[in-house]
Amino acid sequence: MADVKVYVTSYCAYCVRAKGLLNRKRVAFTEIDVTRDPERRRWLVEATGQTTVPQIFINGRSVGGCDELYALERAGELDRLLAS
Repeated sequence: MADVKVYVTSYCAYCVRAKGLLNRKRVAFTEIDVTRDPERRRWLVEATGQTTVPQIFINGRSVGGCDELYALERAGELDRLLAS
């Protein structure tokens, strides 16, 4: 099973959508709330080049946010990433 981390804020509808997809696929993931964690938020921007959440990592690799997660699912690539 893949190591999945989802960086979120408490007020993000896209975070809810991304977690919903992972839950529907029965994927275990670690949720990391960066709402009140400016240091971790800075690291996230440095690691991904993005200022938005969610930011999703699969096996340590950034795969992007909610839109990218759904695009991977539509392309049939998400299951492959999760199986590795």
